[in-house]
Amino acid sequence: MARVYNFSPGPATLPEEVLKEAQTQLADYKGSGMSILESSHRGKEYSAVHEEARSNIAELLNLTEDYAVLFMSGGASTQFALAPMNLMGEGGRADYVDSGSWSTKAIKEARKIGEVHLAADVKDASPARMPKPEELTLDPGAAYLHLTSNETIAGTQWKTFPDTGEVPIVADMSSDICSRTFDVNPFGLIYAGAQKNLGPAGVTIVVIRRDLAERAAGHLPTLFQYRTFVEKDSLANTPPVFPIYIVSLVTRWLLDKGGIAGIEQQNRDKAAKLYAAIDGSDFYRGTAAADSRSDMNVTFRLAEEELEKTFIEEAARQGMKGLKGHRSVGGVRASIYNAFPVEGVDALVDFMKEFEKKNG
Repeated sequence: MARVYNFSPGPATLPEEVLKEAQTQLADYKGSGMSILESSHRGKEYSAVHEEARSNIAELLNLTEDYAVLFMSGGASTQFALAPMNLMGEGGRADYVDSGSWSTKAIKEARKIGEVHLAADVKDASPARMPKPEELTLDPGAAYLHLTSNETIAGTQWKTFPDTGEVPIVADMSSDICSRTFDVNPFGLIYAGAQKNLGPAGVTIVVIRRDLAERAAGHLPTLFQYRTFVEKDSLANTPPVFPIYIVSLVTRWLLDKGGIAGIEQQNRDKAAKLYAAIDGSDFYRGTAAADSRSDMNVTFRLAEEELEKTFIEEAARQGMKGLKGHRSVGGVRASIYNAFPVEGVDALVDFMKEFEKKNG
């Protein structure tokens, strides 16, 4: 059976090369006589996988020794609480940017831990957008500034990260990590669920500046402390072995593609094709402001909800699945992460033109 084009926002498309490699090694991993699923997390087979995944991410993000790469569980949503628990400090406060659904969730959790100051609030902006630099009101005494680099539901993305001086940036990069180049130095903490750009669901990638990992109060539960994962190389308890194995393969695939610089232009080109199709028609309407449009999640509307429903159903019949917008906002959403093929974007653009001819 032919593979469909999977426009799902996550779990998302994985490289076919990765799927085939995992398939060939699944029952007997590199002649070990057992699957990687069965391998001890302290055995030599998994140790090599663990180290490759870690070192690949460090290479892709151009990390110095000042940063540690951690593998954690619980998804990015758990990090909404762990970040302030570890970094805000007793009686501390932090700046947050509210740019949409995911940052709103992060703010809700942080307020349970300490004082939150809204550096900007654009969650209800229409069209959807990220804040402009002059709209930010930053607290120089804040423990950190938290932002969501890409809002999957609204289809918005930071194009330039703010200058926060000595205040470290904490970023939820779940939906655009390793999709574009950026300077990591202003960031104290980056976290990302793997299931959009780096692997399957089940492992959360955390990149933390080592000195910030020491901020956590000693009374925090051991496995709630970033310090524990730094000191134990993410092996304080059994890590999610198979998801990390897939991350090692996906990051190897990315490096073979020329690293982030190699995939970045392809991502921009894919998004540009879709936005050109939207802007070149009165039949489709983009929902994000032009200067904030995401390269990962392209969101748009048709004139009527019934027409959108028909669009999504007909596209699915033609092998293009996962185009339904988030239930909270409706519409159409095409998620085109790193591994999503250019051919799939071309197929959607052609379908959009044909659908307009029939229904416009």
